[in-house]
Amino acid sequence: MALENGKNNHFDKLESMGLEERVEFLNTRLKETAAYAYENSAATRAMFQKAGLKPELIRKVEDLERLPITRKADLIEMQKQNLPYGGFLMIPEENIERIFISPGPVYEPLHTSTIHWFGRSFWAAGFRKADVVINTFTYHLSPAGILFHEGLRDCGATPIASGTGHTEMQIKTIQELKVTAFVGTPSYLMSLFAKAEEMGLDVKKELNIKRAWFTGEMLTSSIRKTLEKDYGIDTYQAYGVTETGGCLAYECEEKNGLHLMSDEYVVEIVDPKTGKQLGEGEVGEVVVTPVNNKTWGLMRFGTGDLSCLKKEKCGCGRTAYKLSGIIGRVGDAVKVRGMFVVGKQAEEVFKLFPEIVRCQIRINRPENKDEMTFVCVHDDTEFDAKKLSDELNKKFQDRCLLKADHIEFVAANALAEETKLMLDERKWD
Repeated sequence: MALENGKNNHFDKLESMGLEERVEFLNTRLKETAAYAYENSAATRAMFQKAGLKPELIRKVEDLERLPITRKADLIEMQKQNLPYGGFLMIPEENIERIFISPGPVYEPLHTSTIHWFGRSFWAAGFRKADVVINTFTYHLSPAGILFHEGLRDCGATPIASGTGHTEMQIKTIQELKVTAFVGTPSYLMSLFAKAEEMGLDVKKELNIKRAWFTGEMLTSSIRKTLEKDYGIDTYQAYGVTETGGCLAYECEEKNGLHLMSDEYVVEIVDPKTGKQLGEGEVGEVVVTPVNNKTWGLMRFGTGDLSCLKKEKCGCGRTAYKLSGIIGRVGDAVKVRGMFVVGKQAEEVFKLFPEIVRCQIRINRPENKDEMTFVCVHDDTEFDAKKLSDELNKKFQDRCLLKADHIEFVAANALAEETKLMLDERKWD
């Protein structure tokens, strides 16, 4: 059950354990997981053997670099070759409590309850016993609907198993059951509100939604601003991956990154090409190893999502490191001077400057040194090119950890409207 933790309102004591204690706790769980998975999962054992490793050589998070990364395409193929679970199941099949199916298909067996994983996320978002919550995630095949449902119950809230679709019925339900909170995607909540207004309803006065929790889709700053400023809704987001069975990271009231569920998972940020772990602030692929799962022996699962770690203290009192948020997918990023520049992340920076109509990032490599140039179309107003360049570069460096070597302002006809944002012109002869 959740607990009131003094000044800070935390779900359990694990959220505020000391950093040294957390590292020791996590490494202990990782060692136990490696040994158990090696013993009980044929697929994991084969992975270790192929890498020439014994499980006792995995003693701390840094040691995971020695294992290969398993991605969804690998998992799908392994299940095809060894139905139904690809050799990762670690319990007798008759002991499986639930089986979920995610696209692929990937069959995901569950035994022990995972409701507290999402319970923490909902608790951090302020969900409590008084809340009536409409859960618009599907209860069909995907684990999302039922896992969120049970996480809400673990906070004492009352979930409505609405699932997806039937927009007018959803609005009627929200009205008649006096729904106080929404669980779903940002775009679906926006479409519900648009439909409600089309029906002649005043959303702020006639609907009672006070908070919203999102996952499965990026919560953009513009949508968050609309929901919070125009509709008075307190918004939160979380990040989960179905193949690993639960919530990986979640937002607190500070809304400045997502706290890792670091007593349930080891989360690495790695170079997707080499599998090498990256440092704080460096953008790379999110790679996940569950360390509290005796059912599913999956280790080093590559999500394909791009993020970076934030290690500064959080005002909420939770001590787990944060993800900055999901800023793109592997393949959306270009590596410049050893750092990934992600298209969506760059777009967010350029949107801060409405006077820049279009922009293209061009990457070249003169004299074997990466060089990045911003080619920008400015609107018709007068401007100080140096001042704007300095401001743009500062914002870009704050977000992407790199500066442009050159910033050029060009006429509108120099960049077509459909211009590709990032153009990698490097030659690797």
